[in-house]
Formats: sequence, structure tokens, C-alpha cells
Amino acid sequence: MLNTLRRDIQSVFDRDPAARSVLEVLLCYPGLYAVWGHRLSHWLWTHHLKLPGRWMSQLMRFFTGIEIHPGARIGRGLFIDHGMGVVIGETAELGEEVTLYHTVTLGGTSLQKGKRHPTIGDRVTIGAGAKVLGPIEIGCDSRIGANAVVVKSAPPNSVIVGVPGQIISRSRPHTAQDKPDLEHTSLPDLVGVTLQSLIARVDELEQRVDGHVEHLDVQLPTAGVWHGEDFAI
Repeated sequence: MLNTLRRDIQSVFDRDPAARSVLEVLLCYPGLYAVWGHRLSHWLWTHHLKLPGRWMSQLMRFFTGIEIHPGARIGRGLFIDHGMGVVIGETAELGEEVTLYHTVTLGGTSLQKGKRHPTIGDRVTIGAGAKVLGPIEIGCDSRIGANAVVVKSAPPNSVIVGVPGQIISRSRPHTAQDKPDLEHTSLPDLVGVTLQSLIARVDELEQRVDGHVEHLDVQLPTAGVWHGEDFAI
């Protein structure tokens, strides 16, 4: 147990450059409190003390804003950054060295008892506001973009973005020896890439039919920026 607690503390230093000392981590990180509170509530839950276990989880929810059902199974090294609004359901399972940002939901999609929440592999990073729903599996070393809604399983080393979540296999897989993968600015823009492909395809078809291409009001993006008329929002 002591090794698990030490690893939980070390996970903060590994994945938050703002952490400066063990004392600061112990006094100022609600995500750590929520994980430790869950370890106690889960022990009560699995030792047939379900009401005290549920009460402990609700107590931690009151103090941290993070709700973890005592039935959830969580591996070592879980890091919940900021944490407010995180929800982890009863039958969710998380591997080791998982990272969750605020307002992440690991939720269910069924009213039936039994397995109804996701299984998250080792070293998975889930961005702020993402929703992973149902008894699906997210493979190890995957990365889920902010605000994605994931409703189907993904193999290891996937990048998942969009609503509903679209799965992209990585050209350079992340491994257990690599540092935690927290770079969310390099996530792909599937909608933009699709529009660009459609525009290029239309140009090609116009050349085949008419022998020329009409001037397009919307140009292809340069450096990630789309150019065109102003839009009223």
C-alpha cells in the first residue's frame, strides 16, 4: 500500500510541472485526495461495507468535486489534474499511469446491472471535457482529445477526437518507456482535413468535366488557418 501511495505522489511530479514539493502536493492537490479517498472507499466496498464505502465516496465528492464510485477499479499512478467535475462510474476500470483532466466522464449507457462503464488501458491520457461512455475498451498508450465523445472501443496507441470520437492510429506509437504523453496541441483536425480533401476532389472533377476550375471564394488553409469571408456569429 505504501508503494502505491508513493507512486500516486510521484505521478503528480511526473505530469504537472507546477508541482514543487511533496508538502505542496499533499496540501494542494484535490485529485490526489480523491484517489486516496477512493482507495479507502473501494476497500470498504470490496469488504462488504458498501454503505460506508459509498458514504466515503460522497464525502470526497463534497470536498474535491470529483466523484469516483467505490466499485470502480483504479490502478497505480492515476493523476487527476485540476479534477473538478470528473465522474468515474461503478464498473469503470483504469490501468496504471492514467491521466484525466477536469470534467472527464467515464460513464455508462445502460440501466442494466453488470459491466456498463469503460475499461481504460495503461498510460492513457483523456483531455478536459471528454466523455467515454459504455462498456468499451480504450487500448494502452492512447490519447483522447478534449471534449471528444467516445462510444466505441479503440486499439492501443490510438488518437481519438471529435463527436462522436473518430479513431486515428499513430504513425509513431507511444511506448511504456516514453514520458507521459500530454501534448494536446498536435491533435488532428478531422473536419478540416475532410473539407480540404473534398475541395481538392471537386477541383479535380471540374478539371475533368470543364477543363478549367472556377475561382473558389474559400481557399485552402495555410498554416492551419482557413481564409474567406467574415462570418457573423
